[in-house]
Amino acid sequence: MASSSSDNNGDDDNKFHFAIDRGGTFTDVYCRLPRNRTGGPTEVVRKLLSEDPTHYPDAPTEGIRRVLEEFSTTKTASYARGHPVSTHEIGSIRMGTTVATNALLERNGEPMALITTRGLGDALQIGNQARPDIFDLTCAKPGLLHQRVVEVEERIVLAQYAPEEWKGQYPRATGITGEEVLICQPPNLEQVKTDLQQLKEAGITALAICLLHAYVYPQHELAIGQVAEEIGGFTQISLSHQVMPMVKLVSRGHTCSAAAYLTPKISAYLASFVKGFDDQLLSNVSLTFMKSDGGLAPFNDFGGHQAILSGPAGGVVGYAKTLFNLDNSNDNVNNNDSSPSAPMPIIGFDMGGTSTDVSRYDGTSWELVMETVTAGIAIQAPQLDIHTVAAGGGSRLFWERDMLVVGPESARAYPGPVAYRNNGYLAVTDANVALGRVIPKYFPSIFGPNEDEPLNVDGARAAFEDMITKQQQEGGSKTSSSSPRSIESLAYGFLQVANEAMCRPIRNLTQMKGYDIKKHGLACFGGAGPQHACAMAQRLGMRKVFVHRYSGILSALWTGLALADANREAQEPTAEILNSDSSLSQHGTKRLQYLQEHATNALVQQGYKPEEIKVERFLNLRYDGTDTAIMIMESPTSTFEKSFEAVYQREFGFTLRGRDVRIDDYRVRALVPGPTPPVPKALSKKDRIGAPIPDDTTRAYFEDGWHEDVPVYKVENLLPGHMVTGPSIIVQPISTVVIELNCEALINANGDLDITVGIDKRKVSEEDEEDTTQIQQDPVQLSIFAHRFMGIAEQMGRTLQRTAISVNMKERLDFSCALFTKGGCLVANAPHIPVHLGAMERAVRYQVEYWNSEGREGLRDGDVLVSNHPQLAGGSHLPDITVITPVFYKGEIIFFVASRGHHADIGGIAPGSMPPHSSKLEEEGAMIVAFKLVRNGVFQEEGITEVLKAPGTIPGSSGTRNLRDNLSDLRAQVAANNAGIKLLQELADEYGLHHVQAYMNFIQQNAETSVRNMLKDFAKKHSKRAHAVDYMDDGSKIELAIDIDEETGSAKFDFTGTGPQVLGNHNAPPAVTYSAVIYSLRCLVAQDIPLNQGCLAPIEFVIPEYTLLNPSNDAAVVGGNVLTSQRVVDVVLKAFQACAASQGCMNNLTFGDSEFGYYETIAGGAGAGPNWDGTPGIHTHCTNTRITDPEILERRYPVLLREFSIRKGSGGKGEHPGGDGVVRELEPLRTLTMSILSERRTLHPYGMNGGEEGSTGRNLLIRKNGIVVNMGGRCSGSMNVGERLRVETPGGGGYGPIPATSS
Repeated sequence: MASSSSDNNGDDDNKFHFAIDRGGTFTDVYCRLPRNRTGGPTEVVRKLLSEDPTHYPDAPTEGIRRVLEEFSTTKTASYARGHPVSTHEIGSIRMGTTVATNALLERNGEPMALITTRGLGDALQIGNQARPDIFDLTCAKPGLLHQRVVEVEERIVLAQYAPEEWKGQYPRATGITGEEVLICQPPNLEQVKTDLQQLKEAGITALAICLLHAYVYPQHELAIGQVAEEIGGFTQISLSHQVMPMVKLVSRGHTCSAAAYLTPKISAYLASFVKGFDDQLLSNVSLTFMKSDGGLAPFNDFGGHQAILSGPAGGVVGYAKTLFNLDNSNDNVNNNDSSPSAPMPIIGFDMGGTSTDVSRYDGTSWELVMETVTAGIAIQAPQLDIHTVAAGGGSRLFWERDMLVVGPESARAYPGPVAYRNNGYLAVTDANVALGRVIPKYFPSIFGPNEDEPLNVDGARAAFEDMITKQQQEGGSKTSSSSPRSIESLAYGFLQVANEAMCRPIRNLTQMKGYDIKKHGLACFGGAGPQHACAMAQRLGMRKVFVHRYSGILSALWTGLALADANREAQEPTAEILNSDSSLSQHGTKRLQYLQEHATNALVQQGYKPEEIKVERFLNLRYDGTDTAIMIMESPTSTFEKSFEAVYQREFGFTLRGRDVRIDDYRVRALVPGPTPPVPKALSKKDRIGAPIPDDTTRAYFEDGWHEDVPVYKVENLLPGHMVTGPSIIVQPISTVVIELNCEALINANGDLDITVGIDKRKVSEEDEEDTTQIQQDPVQLSIFAHRFMGIAEQMGRTLQRTAISVNMKERLDFSCALFTKGGCLVANAPHIPVHLGAMERAVRYQVEYWNSEGREGLRDGDVLVSNHPQLAGGSHLPDITVITPVFYKGEIIFFVASRGHHADIGGIAPGSMPPHSSKLEEEGAMIVAFKLVRNGVFQEEGITEVLKAPGTIPGSSGTRNLRDNLSDLRAQVAANNAGIKLLQELADEYGLHHVQAYMNFIQQNAETSVRNMLKDFAKKHSKRAHAVDYMDDGSKIELAIDIDEETGSAKFDFTGTGPQVLGNHNAPPAVTYSAVIYSLRCLVAQDIPLNQGCLAPIEFVIPEYTLLNPSNDAAVVGGNVLTSQRVVDVVLKAFQACAASQGCMNNLTFGDSEFGYYETIAGGAGAGPNWDGTPGIHTHCTNTRITDPEILERRYPVLLREFSIRKGSGGKGEHPGGDGVVRELEPLRTLTMSILSERRTLHPYGMNGGEEGSTGRNLLIRKNGIVVNMGGRCSGSMNVGERLRVETPGGGGYGPIPATSS
């Protein structure tokens, strides 16, 4: 590789230097031309379609060829298409590519096998057991990367919990972390050799080797890797401890798999790329690639797992190094309220053709995350913190259910939007073209069969006209004020919806980390971004937008790739407690020094000089007893502990005083900093030369309608100091910048745009508002408010996750957050836990009625309510505590917000408050009907403590066993509600209270209409009456008769015939039934409708008293929420003949002793449907909580996970087979109490339409002598060392008869 100095600038070699971003839709090519040329440009940019197989095989190669063909002055070189490109004039090529991302998305990587520990071969398939979309009955998950699995008989056990007798029985060793491990079983390498040889013969060419606890003790992985090397023939052998030496088997395994799966794909692309040039490319040209962490890697050290964010990372580096600090280079408005030494942090907004990426940079260091999920694969590696939303220039446009919908489907590069002349799909780009905001004559004419035609304006407008006509023919909206719409208002409405969709991740990126979005600037790039940036900044309340002169290709731009750092990471795990004085231990000092030497030597070997290398050192820290680790960089001005506490306080709102801080990992980042361009000369007021003369005018549509003579400026004719006022359009070489009304752009000394954003005129005063009853529904506003309401509920959820303490809420995400009207009707419920969906509405309504009833004190600003009583107060079961806060605005209650979370213990007769054998409600823990958790702004700690301790007064029962976590999580729920209140009040300020209230009603009406239409459609196609019966394992019947009014879509759900309440605890309060029904209806609609009370508006419920679904106030119900809820869903879906039954259980497992308690729910099989196979090993229907990673489980608790696998063959057979359940086998390392609360152990999950039943589950005790005992569905008992609890969960039912050709 060339030396860093020559590679970084290339100014003196008189060669062509290329930077290329191969995106999903376009490939952007930037070239710095040789300095020895006389006259003409010094740099050029080109844009090509990333896929155009009829004209060229590879876009980056073609872009290089075109530039050389146009600008080369060498007579001897030929750059004709179809011939290898001569490289003697090329100095360097730097590239960001989506090759790895696309291979991951499309699942077309290398044939690969996973090698892992016996019993855990399905761990990556099960993952965290949560399904991606809770309302998708198919439970579809992205496919696996590996084709085969080999389970190796080997086992390492951490010695910390191992029984004393084991320590003398098994060999001991010290691992990388300094921890002692027991080598309970070394691998049989002869058997491994046989297994790998069979894989090779089956066509497997790549191996991912990931063994349990290999991050601590990697010797077994190394031994197996050596066997694979000796066999030969494998193109890639990835060892998990080398790819990413961090705890978490599933994430590390996915990362290792991605490396094995994608690296050969990268290598194949590189080989193909190299073939497009002469044979001197690799010897003459510096060829490097952008990694996901924003650093550069040489072509021969570019792994697949490092390449997932290769393209977007270049853009982040580009804006950070060229646009940051611009707010202080001019005397424009600086709304950061800080000194000139603290520049405004900026949000990167990279809008491409397929998706939009947002990120943040504050000038201190790159914001990196150590784990992300892409296409269903958890990648555990340093990556820039980039949030992606499926909305880009190519996002398709739909008019559905009286709402305008943008994406997530994309028109992609081919066929592309309608305007691309390839018979494509109506997309966001078409809206900009139809409105004159993208001007065809200033856009590359690369369309049509000969690649020489401009964008098709008439075609785009005709497509919008067709959409309007179709909507009119289908009847349109009876409540809409805008049907029929004009082409312009429809196209502009789609732009507004797209803008709101892209604002959502920006709000999440800032607010979820405790930042004020209004104190940021918006750095805009990507081909489509500058068309939307000003409008989005107005919506977000941001006062600054920065647009680079080459914003359309900032990822490819020399300033993105050429200014990137070359870097090398080195990391290893540890298990230490940070010294009380925050100093490093002797061991830590040595390990960091070793990692530093390893990383710096790697850069020296690439040709960099030691004196150029800068080193950053990190500790991955977390509080003892938590799983939230934060990577903290060493600071010359602060200790590690103080830095950790400052970040923790900012992100989570508190610190945990008195707890040890643990070190999970040491990490070193060695880098050769790329050059940072100087901040452009500040322009004083006297340097400003006013408005330039337009190069053209055009007709374009803005918020207030058509403007006939909108000024058009070519960026190359704008001078520093020019001021451009909106509405206007600035044409850059590769993109178009739309300057909105009330915005003004200053051209700075570099030719970049520094835009001051004016106040959004949409903000109204209450005095100017129409009455709520006079506001008519508009499909654009309906879509925008759907985004805003759901966004607020999601923000509440993120706040709760950030601020909670318990594993249940922070890690398993067993909570839900929602918004309600003044009357307590559900408006928006973030898609958290389905069993909470309808139940919270009952809880809110009860509190409204209770506190406003005669003789009560009412509600005041500063009050927060809490309840959990299932029968009296709309609860689900006692561990689910609901916190409700009224939203005051100008002295009146306007809305309510609420959060419901599962508390791990609230007292009762058993640890975990989920007793298998409770018979009365009082045995299940603290009962709260109505209590003010906060009164006049003061948290009532003494009062709520008394309530939570109250069960201790009942003989045989205990008060809460974890008061500290209860109080912390309740405070987190209050904080989540406060976040929702703030956002709702801002929404009322922005749109006006009456407008917000009106659209809360419209959103409910929209959901109601969708459910009514589904019911009417069912009645017409099937029957106006539906009926179903199913049973609990004890024989209790659940019966449902549904009568549908075919004309109105109303329906009666009559549960008459359901069995009486039981002495056990699987009684279910009515709120659980409401939740199960609203969840089922939302699934049956099969469209992305807002989930709210409107879904239940067409439904009349009949639930007889003192039955299983409407028990007495003192009946035990803890199992009803987790078991009976699943059966109610089974009955509803059976009545509608929607699909076969899923596992019908949550498999609630608790274990512990006097020192700790642990709770989890376990996945099973999903039912098959008319056109899908059931998914194995996944949570279904009323729950979606995550499960603890195997390595975390064994590190934190005295148990071994002997098996966690798919229970093969447990799904019902059929044309579409049901999903298989799972096997989870645990072995205690000391005497523990283990309890299981489960169903479908006697009665099978039903098949449908000829499909067979799924298998029932089993709970087995495997004694030390090998005797197996069936424990039944509900059991609790003491288990000793050497015994095992084996939970086999039910499979889903099959759908359709088994094909005749099947055996």
